[in-house]
Amino acid sequence: MRTIISLVFLFFSVTLFSQAQISQDNFEGNSSITSWFGDNCLIDTQFNNPYPTGINTSATVLKYSDIGGQYANAGFNAGFSFNLKTSSTFSLKVYVPSSGITGNQNNQISLKLQNGSINEPWTTQCEIIKPILLNQWQVITFNFATDPFINFDPNTLNPLNRWDFNRVLIQINGENNTSNVLAYIDDFYYAGAASTFNNLVWSDEFDGDGVVNSFNWFHQTQLPNGWSWYNNELQHYTNSAANAYRSNGVLNIVAKKEVFTNQGQTKQFTSARLNSKFAFKYGRVEARAKLPTGAGTWPAIWMLGKNIIEPGGFWTATHGTINWPACGEIDIMEHWGTNQNVISSAVHHPINGNLSIGEYTSNAQYKAGVSNEFHIYAVEWNEQSLTFSVDGVNHLSYSPTVKNQYTWPFDAEQYILLNVAIEPSVTPNFVQSAMEVDYVRVYQENALNTANTTNFPKIKLFPNPVADNLTITCTENTNATVEIYSMLGQKLHSGILKGVETTMDVSNFQDGVYVVVLISKAGTDTYKFIKK
Repeated sequence: MRTIISLVFLFFSVTLFSQAQISQDNFEGNSSITSWFGDNCLIDTQFNNPYPTGINTSATVLKYSDIGGQYANAGFNAGFSFNLKTSSTFSLKVYVPSSGITGNQNNQISLKLQNGSINEPWTTQCEIIKPILLNQWQVITFNFATDPFINFDPNTLNPLNRWDFNRVLIQINGENNTSNVLAYIDDFYYAGAASTFNNLVWSDEFDGDGVVNSFNWFHQTQLPNGWSWYNNELQHYTNSAANAYRSNGVLNIVAKKEVFTNQGQTKQFTSARLNSKFAFKYGRVEARAKLPTGAGTWPAIWMLGKNIIEPGGFWTATHGTINWPACGEIDIMEHWGTNQNVISSAVHHPINGNLSIGEYTSNAQYKAGVSNEFHIYAVEWNEQSLTFSVDGVNHLSYSPTVKNQYTWPFDAEQYILLNVAIEPSVTPNFVQSAMEVDYVRVYQENALNTANTTNFPKIKLFPNPVADNLTITCTENTNATVEIYSMLGQKLHSGILKGVETTMDVSNFQDGVYVVVLISKAGTDTYKFIKK
């Protein structure tokens, strides 16, 4: 990992902030939304509140101006996919003055969810429409679990069963008209359920320079069939530092054109294939990486069952009992240089009734700049499903209804692999290219993370949600530092937990989700509360 920050904040940020699904904006500086945009309308996100009355006396709001186009949307891209199955409600405040509208349109507001990652995002749209009153501030909520919704494509799934929504649009008084609308919006809020995998149990940050950490990784170099690797790949995998090394806190796996003879076979390319010496069942794997370029390059971040029989693999000698595909394969990220900006993920398992023949489920998403910039490739794996994402945007979920040895070999430990293969499609002028990996991290739930549990006595926060005073109770006297952070990582409070009960005034906090961090000799523990 290239950037060194404080240990406490690193722990806090990687175990909480990176997992949260928060979209909120009070238009006064407390926002997790990076950029609002006007889609055929004018917006101003720092407009003085012209009606500071009733339930909204805040100083600034978003001004929305539909100046007569066929449609007008104010929106933003969330940067992650909304998980509506666990958190389905969006809310906001709106004020529409009667003096700011023309025509005879219904007085209404709609919230639309779309997949902003594709060229025609409106084709993925799901919309909820609510009536509004004029000349007053009001809170409007949109619940995709209980409210009537309209799918642009009536053949698409129920929104609760979709994982591709990552854009929000807001429209006042409908579309397909040329009426004018002036409106003011404030306190937009969505709080998704954070991942349950929030304890970091294993990682390699690749700090420093030099060879790969042999405590974490094994160089797999043996040709599995005696003369070649699978899929007609052209490379030898080596344990040479020229093919895998750390530089400035980044792991480099380098595929290069060079004549290399090993195991009685001469090949024209070399690269590296690393097996993690850590295996686990269920969790979140997250890797931040920049990918190689060139037709014929095939980098992958993936997983195999620890029980695989594979000549030369790290786990085979001690745990190998079954062959591929019965062991299961989880491809977190695959990229082909012949399809430059497309990231693919896949799940491999046996076909029904035959453990020796494999089939797979896969999907991909377009991601610009994968060879010029670092992106985060992740999978979340629990007893029911596998969900894959790039930079928090999901593109594949695998959850078979019937789970058995054929459809779901994913109830046993797996290990991580990093490699860059060379395909026969490699161009004659290819010289070398590298996959650069900033870090690899594995998170699990508390119950699975016995190694990282603390000795904190039982803590309770109430009321939760809280309006004014938050009370922290403890089953026994403890002397701990109490810190409160916003979901943006801003420290808002620091104090001491005194005795068995401590009360803190949070009445000045903006509505949203906050994190309480307790630090003592017993360790570090974290809790969340909602301010409303």
